[in-house]
Amino acid sequence: MRSTEEVVEVLRAALDGVGVVLPSLCVDPVTGAGEEPFALVALGRCNVRTAERLASALRGEVPLTGECVVDVRDGRVGEVRGRVGGYVQVRPVGGGREWDCPPDALRAAPPGEVLRARVREANRQRRLP
Repeated sequence: MRSTEEVVEVLRAALDGVGVVLPSLCVDPVTGAGEEPFALVALGRCNVRTAERLASALRGEVPLTGECVVDVRDGRVGEVRGRVGGYVQVRPVGGGREWDCPPDALRAAPPGEVLRARVREANRQRRLP
């Protein structure tokens, strides 16, 4: 059996592999000081967005909820918001009306495309009265 510290690092790497970061993930200091042979793993607290991504990863969904994607049918960049009836719900990066997209018509959005979409939305917002 591995030590608790090793298990925490393996879990951290596995979560990182699916794009989930639990900042408070650690060996529980209270149980680590006790007489139990293995300390407990403290998963810590996380925000709602991280909890959604974790649930999405555990369900085996691709892409993950919260991930930025490109709809290859028309080039729109958006953020995955959920799933309904076999379709992925995607919302524009800066906010706005969601659209449904088949999962096979999505690809991961490179950081440059996400940045361009955010800048376009910021410029659009500035021009509004």
